[in-house]
Amino acid sequence: MFEAQRDISRLVVVVPVHNEELVLDACLSAVGKAAERTGVDTVVVTVLDSCTDSSASIAGSWAARTGGRVLAIDRRNVGAARAAGFSTAALSTAGFSTVEDAPGTWFATTDADSVVRPDWLTSQLAHARRGAAVVAGTVLPDSVGLDPVLAATYFAGYRIRPGHRHVHGANLGVRADVYWNVGGFAALRTAEDVDIVHRLEQAAYPVLYACDSPVTTSARRVGRAPDGFADHLRTLEAGRSAARQELAVAQ
Repeated sequence: MFEAQRDISRLVVVVPVHNEELVLDACLSAVGKAAERTGVDTVVVTVLDSCTDSSASIAGSWAARTGGRVLAIDRRNVGAARAAGFSTAALSTAGFSTVEDAPGTWFATTDADSVVRPDWLTSQLAHARRGAAVVAGTVLPDSVGLDPVLAATYFAGYRIRPGHRHVHGANLGVRADVYWNVGGFAALRTAEDVDIVHRLEQAAYPVLYACDSPVTTSARRVGRAPDGFADHLRTLEAGRSAARQELAVAQ
């Protein structure tokens, strides 16, 4: 059971980007629709990390239309990108960067190759108001490029129910004071999401493993982060191919 927390009156969303010109507009448009439904002051920060394509132009145009923020860094590091987004937004919009100065603020993050549902943020806020300090949501691979057999393999090993224990940077939220208390995202090129949730649990903060607002993410096989979701799908695909070959030999 979670204890009731103070109300959430401010929300910061961070989207790290590295050369995502083909999918970025869809991602930001979906985040914008979700932000419109929150009923609280919401700022969306797009963090351009070492982008060499037209991602900067797409993010800049979107921010100009919606009042979002754009930050450019040169790290090639998703953990550093998420951390920079939250630090910049906190200082520029509310003047806080410590536990004591972050009352009533919720941090959420997704990935540039993902599309959130319209209720993504309202769902997280509802959980937060019921006492969750952290919300770890599920993801669904985009059906485009995912054949039925691979989809079946993926879902056979994926739990879509409360308490699932999956952690995805594409669908993660945390109370700001709790975030600062564990030091925020570490500058890791991969598994920065798993790392911060582990530290939060180690600090005895309640993590809600929710499944009520899954995020659709790319089913591409070549991703931006090493050992990330794209690598997971590629591993599943390779395992399926190996099983077919073993069956053919057996026959």
